[in-house]
Amino acid sequence: MYAHPDDLHRARRVGAAAAPEFAAWLAFQNAVDREDGAVPRRYRELISVAVALVTQCGYCLDVHTAAARRHGVTAEELAETAFVTASVRAGGTLAHALLADRLYEQHGHNAPSVTPTSAAPPTC
Repeated sequence: MYAHPDDLHRARRVGAAAAPEFAAWLAFQNAVDREDGAVPRRYRELISVAVALVTQCGYCLDVHTAAARRHGVTAEELAETAFVTASVRAGGTLAHALLADRLYEQHGHNAPSVTPTSAAPPTC
């Protein structure tokens, strides 16, 4: 497995190689992790878990699941967060399908008609 929890300890070493950028990121991270925001910390951690699920970052999932538990998030809240996240992500897929449908129509107005048997496979 490429991702390993012990790799989190490498952050400072990697950060030292790009000190100004790492310092700016760390300041941002510290601001987001504050306890006195309008959004309570437990909700911030649930949001972080949701984003980690979408981005599929194992490190973020590890760190923010642990922090969520420390801030009182229950197993039921974590499970519901996963399903809300999955539903919103599925909605994003549908939204892009609407875009694909519109683009398909637009390409049809500008392209000659081609039968499926003679159409060349798409390239990316």
